[in-house]
Amino acid sequence: MTSEKVKKELERLGNPGQAKLLQRFFKTGKGQYGEGDIFLGIKVPVQREVAKKFRTLELNEIRKLLESRIHEHRLVGLLILVEKYTKSDDKKGIADFYLANTKNINNWDLVDLTSHRILGEYLLDKDRSVLYRLAKSEDLWEKRISIIATAAFIRENDFKDTLKISEILLNDSHDLIHKAVGWMLREVGKKDQRAEEKFLDKHAGRMPRTMLRYAIEKFDEKKRKYYMALS
Repeated sequence: MTSEKVKKELERLGNPGQAKLLQRFFKTGKGQYGEGDIFLGIKVPVQREVAKKFRTLELNEIRKLLESRIHEHRLVGLLILVEKYTKSDDKKGIADFYLANTKNINNWDLVDLTSHRILGEYLLDKDRSVLYRLAKSEDLWEKRISIIATAAFIRENDFKDTLKISEILLNDSHDLIHKAVGWMLREVGKKDQRAEEKFLDKHAGRMPRTMLRYAIEKFDEKKRKYYMALS
C-alpha cells in the first residue's frame, strides 16, 4: 500500500460541488484560519471507510499524506493513524509521530477527530507536561490539540488537566480556542457539574462570551442567565 493509492482512491470519491461548500465552511480564504486548504468534497464517514481499507499503511507513507495541501489527504492519513494506534504495540511511536507532525494537523476537524484518540489516550497513565507546552504554543492548532486531547481524561472522570489548560487558554484571542475550551468544560459538567461550576465561579467574569456560552449550554435557564450576567 502507498500514499499514492490512497490519493487515487480519494480523487475518485471527490465531489466538486461539495468541495466548494467545504472551502467556504472551513474558512479557506486569504487571511482566514484555513487559508490555502484544498478540498476534494468527501464526507467524513466515507473517509473513515478509506482509512480502514488502508489501515496497514506505513508511517512514512502516512507522512506523505499529512504533507499534502489537500484536506482529505491529511484527514485520511490521521484517521489511518488512529486505526494503527488502536491495534499497535508501539503506541509511543505513534504518539511521537503525531506530535512530530502537528504542523500538518492544521484545521479544527483534523484536531477534533484525532487528538484525544491518540495523544489523549496515550497520556492517560503518563506525564502530561507536553500538553502544557502545546497550550502555551504560538500555534492555534497546537493549542487546540492541548485542550481537545483532554477529552480522553474527562471520559475517565479526570478533570484536573482540562481545568488547568482551560485556565491557561482563558485569555486566548481566537474564537476556535474559545469554542474548544467551552466544549471541554461542558464535557466536564456532564460528568460532574459541580466541578465545572467551581471553575466558572472563579473565572466566568473574564471568560470570552463564546467560551462561556459553550460551557453552560447544558445548564438550566436560571443558571445560564446567572453565569452570563457575570461576563
